[in-house]
Amino acid sequence: MAGKKITKAEIIDTIYEKTGVSRKDIKTVVDLALEGIKNALVQGTVIELRGFGTFEIRIRKGRKKARNPKTGETVSVSSHGIAAFRAGKELHRDVWNLPSKTENNLIALSENFMVNEVLPD
Repeated sequence: MAGKKITKAEIIDTIYEKTGVSRKDIKTVVDLALEGIKNALVQGTVIELRGFGTFEIRIRKGRKKARNPKTGETVSVSSHGIAAFRAGKELHRDVWNLPSKTENNLIALSENFMVNEVLPD
């Protein structure tokens, strides 16, 4: 279920509205935090943010036969690292019961067609 995307600029604006700290200073802190996460991952370090989740590198096995989806050409892919995120308990719990898009559409439809009149006996 992909929802609305939020950009780094929007995160900076939200922090600015809540704190009043200059956008330039907030951007510097956000950039440094992301750079720190990136550098730690590149070095093979696991980053654990309690209540949020864990960033880690996972190794994907290589394959002798893989297909380039753009050209259809058969290529060989060596083993490589991928960045992975695992949600923490609190984040997992908070997003667990979010309704799906289908459920949201059904709820919206039912709200539009609700009968507010009392029917006679």
